[in-house]
Amino acid sequence: MSFYACAKVVVHAAGRVLWRVRVYGSERVPASGPLIIACNHVSLLDPPILGGFCPRKIHYMAKRELFGIPLFGPMIRALGAYPVDREGSATGAIRRSIEVLRAGETVGIFPEGGRNPSGEAQARSGVALLASIAQAPVVPAAIVGSAAAMRLAPIHVVFGEPLQLDANKRATRDELTNFTRSVMAEIRALASSVARPA
Repeated sequence: MSFYACAKVVVHAAGRVLWRVRVYGSERVPASGPLIIACNHVSLLDPPILGGFCPRKIHYMAKRELFGIPLFGPMIRALGAYPVDREGSATGAIRRSIEVLRAGETVGIFPEGGRNPSGEAQARSGVALLASIAQAPVVPAAIVGSAAAMRLAPIHVVFGEPLQLDANKRATRDELTNFTRSVMAEIRALASSVARPA
């Protein structure tokens, strides 16, 4: 069993026992082919929860500083994460994301670029850009309840229907902007569709 598979078993078990995680719409996640999962982000727990309960292995961009942390850095690299410089050029991370997608694998993205507990941060266009270049569908996802994880509140994970840009032409800047807005609107709708923990 791979390190990723072992970690997924641990996260899945902990999620079920500690936070009574419930998952909705996992059948909407395509079983194969390039895929982007775009999710909201309110807690440090979101990446492992999304990875643990998504039917596909997810590769994440993670801020470069995390890879310098002893033990933690090598661990997330072994789990398929790769660095992005949020203060400088993201070219390397974008190139790596395209490689992952063209290999038929899955990239997980938090469109706001980091944790956004208030939900007011402006989404970045990276998800639309990657979807356009790699011609990959985007499955919107929402995690509800992880902000209250320290209180062991229930957590819900919900996946939406895949969204995709027109593969027959190059997307314009306006189309990328509108696609990003559509993805974010769907994430918010998904979050509203499940009962929020008390």
